Amino acid sequence: MLYTILCYKPAGDAKTLTQEADDAVMEALGRVQKRLIDAGKLGPVARLQPAKTARTVRKPSLVVDGPFAETKEHLLGFYIVDCANLEEATEIAGELSRANPGGAHEVRPVLSFHPDTRAS
Repeated sequence: MLYTILCYKPAGDAKTLTQEADDAVMEALGRVQKRLIDAGKLGPVARLQPAKTARTVRKPSLVVDGPFAETKEHLLGFYIVDCANLEEATEIAGELSRANPGGAHEVRPVLSFHPDTRAS
């Protein structure tokens, strides 16, 4: 089953991270990612740009700058992993948390959505 691991960090953390510290985190995450690739468990991974670059669409015609909600933590990115169960996905989230401490990692099952492409 597919699971998404949503990675959150406190707002402003990226500003306080030196390039050397960011490089070290990315290296540690790379080791976790390599293990998952080798095990055939890693799907798409995305590192999102800062929340200040976001736009939110509310209602059909209201577009606002910024994140969808006022929060102390921002969504940093996500992983899609193929795991046997929620416990395995949670273990992977723990590995990611150890590689990039200071935030939260939320694990959710992913349901496939395939819009009906048959035209009448």
